[in-house]
Amino acid sequence: MQFRNGVFIITEENHCPLYHVREEMNINEGILTLPAGKPTCMTLARELVVIATADSSYEGYSKRGEGKNKFECGGCTGLIRFEFKKEKGFATLQMKLLVAAERREKIQGTVQFAGLLRSIGLFSVLSDEDLLDLATLLEMSDYPWQFPITQKGDPGDRLFILLSGKAEVIDDRGITLAELHKGEVFGEMSLLSGERVSTTIMAAEPCQIAVLSQKNFRHILNRFPALQVFFYKLLVSRITKMNILRAEELASGMVGQLSDISAVELCQMINANQKTGHLNLEYDEDKGSIVFNEGELVYAEIEGLNGKDAFYKILSLDRGRFKFSQGLTSEEEKFDVIGGFMAMLMEGMKRLDDI
Repeated sequence: MQFRNGVFIITEENHCPLYHVREEMNINEGILTLPAGKPTCMTLARELVVIATADSSYEGYSKRGEGKNKFECGGCTGLIRFEFKKEKGFATLQMKLLVAAERREKIQGTVQFAGLLRSIGLFSVLSDEDLLDLATLLEMSDYPWQFPITQKGDPGDRLFILLSGKAEVIDDRGITLAELHKGEVFGEMSLLSGERVSTTIMAAEPCQIAVLSQKNFRHILNRFPALQVFFYKLLVSRITKMNILRAEELASGMVGQLSDISAVELCQMINANQKTGHLNLEYDEDKGSIVFNEGELVYAEIEGLNGKDAFYKILSLDRGRFKFSQGLTSEEEKFDVIGGFMAMLMEGMKRLDDI
């Protein structure tokens, strides 16, 4: 079987679980190289094998009426479209040397970036090889003094790691609430919950920041279990601090709208404060309920669902009225815990992210 050499670049992406626009795939001497640091999608690999072994050239290839030079892979939950990247001018020795030099420079930049990450405590548990893979997934950004890094209301679709400099968390009046220093991470709460950014963070001095996209964040959580543990502990710590401020509200019961506080935040708060009682919800003409015993989930129902499925459904609600009331009946006190709360919460947020 003969394989033609070629470079392909992703031009469109719609809910692909792995790859981004502008990432490249390379076929060279029968070897397929996919974007660095990413797992191999067998569906995409199969499509590329078919394309690389077809009788016609890449420029003349056509499948199911697709345009020349344009291909797609849509065998899973998402879709990507990619095009053959013409290497005009590469035939000369000078151009080949130039391309090789550019590639060496890119590799050296990745190595330097990985070395910088090594100085951050968060990544100290990773091997040198893992750090190189991680460095390919991160984008380095520089922020000048007084430049906003995140602004309240922005989409919560990025994770930020402060590599150097200092940043400040500020409120709507411009008052500094907290300072962030080298090695600190922010943006993970919005990234995990799907909520918009809740605070503005400003560069208090020139900052160098590593930025991770939402898709690549999910990838590193699966790839590096040690980082998954770190973010789990960080999430618990942030939730605990946030919910201490709201504990007094729960003491006397709480009523409100899901447009003001999400179902995810409500359940986090009840769990963190080890509250016992009912969280009842009303939306449109439907009703739902979650029963907590010392913060643990023991019962949930909504729209004919119960247990974990009902809990995941309730987490997806973005409208309606809620009311938390304390106390259980003697029968409800005997209910068994449905499952580990934080594990179910993470699974629920993952499902929200995949919608």
